[in-house]
Amino acid sequence: MSLDHEAIYKAYAGTVVSIDDSAGAFDASGNSVTLDSSLVTAARTTLDNEAAASLYQRQRTGAAGTTDTIYPSIGDQLDALYKDIVAGTVTTSGAFATAIKATKDKYPKP
Repeated sequence: MSLDHEAIYKAYAGTVVSIDDSAGAFDASGNSVTLDSSLVTAARTTLDNEAAASLYQRQRTGAAGTTDTIYPSIGDQLDALYKDIVAGTVTTSGAFATAIKATKDKYPKP
């Protein structure tokens, strides 16, 4: 039996202090804690949603650990915006807007 340690610790925060895949979950006194699979599943869903939101934020900002820098640098964004202003193309089809839209389309909010 393989237990989802992270989800169990989240579902039973302050109660479960140790988990043994073969023996189960235990409180601070060493007493066995009966696990409710619906609580563990709900905790897993929450953890997965938190991870997705974090990855989304890191991808959109090009943080370390993501595969590429998503948005153009601020300098490149300002340059594109300036060029759009001078050319009179500050619209949804301008260089600035299309670069930002490409990122938003590639990495939609979870």
